[in-house]
Amino acid sequence: MGMFTMRKPRGFHHPYIYVDERKERLAKMTEDAKRELGMLPPKEFKPEDIRGTFIEGTTHLKRRKESGRKPMHLGMLLVFIAALCWLWYAIANGII
Repeated sequence: MGMFTMRKPRGFHHPYIYVDERKERLAKMTEDAKRELGMLPPKEFKPEDIRGTFIEGTTHLKRRKESGRKPMHLGMLLVFIAALCWLWYAIANGII
């Protein structure tokens, strides 16, 4: 080991106990195949099916959703900046 190299931490892998992702994937594949062959009626459109697909496609939005943080609103930021400007003005003119 070199003096200036950092060892990478061990990777984290958590296998789910009660969920079989492979089984769910196979069930979805067979259902899609049966729909294509006409054995099942076509699936009706539900907005819940496409909800969240953009977030799942981007890594930074996915991380923010998993952490549960809310984005800071622009209005809140402007109010905070205005309060700081007023405080600076008040200190500079001797009001406070």
